[in-house]
Amino acid sequence: MTGTISLDQLVNWLSRFRELVTDKQNYLTELDSAIGDADHGANMTRGMNAVMEKINAAKIGATPASAVDELFKLVGMTLVTSVGGASGPLYGTFFLRLGVTAGPAPSLGGEALSSALRAGLDGVVARGKAEAGDKTMFDAMAPALDALESSLAGGADLATASSAAFAAAEKGRDATEPLVARKGRASYLGERSAGHLDPGATSTALLFEALAATLKG
Repeated sequence: MTGTISLDQLVNWLSRFRELVTDKQNYLTELDSAIGDADHGANMTRGMNAVMEKINAAKIGATPASAVDELFKLVGMTLVTSVGGASGPLYGTFFLRLGVTAGPAPSLGGEALSSALRAGLDGVVARGKAEAGDKTMFDAMAPALDALESSLAGGADLATASSAAFAAAEKGRDATEPLVARKGRASYLGERSAGHLDPGATSTALLFEALAATLKG
């Protein structure tokens, strides 16, 4: 297992995620209009724009004193306070837990990153009570982290492992299409929620796409 992700790369990961959700804003809204409140694209774009503004203003990564926990505390709190619906609390909790577990480090190795991401998912589960097959962001995130951990355990470097995580996230996202939602706004539709990709799982796949692109260089 080789490779680390620096604080600057973590900031770049978030910036790439912002670019992806902005580019896919209309698509995410289209998905959410079918089974939700038609606001996921706008909410995620607004939230990630606010995140990058706060990061740039705080100059995180620009000074030796900056640390991973500081970065993700800022990210999490910004999302909780600037994003409506379920997205803000869920993504906010994910990043807050990630930061607490990562601690005041200037960079993360593969095992540390994996553990921090897993803690983030645990936070999402604690807040949203989602399980596999509920048609939520869990269905993309859990397989992604399983793939990341498996790849790292097999000796892959962090870039290769993150690519495996992205592929698993995409597969998990696609698997939500035939599911009947059991959590969130989509669950109100019952059987009518089947036949649509879950918006949260779709934005989660973008999160891992951004991570893979960042580590690929």
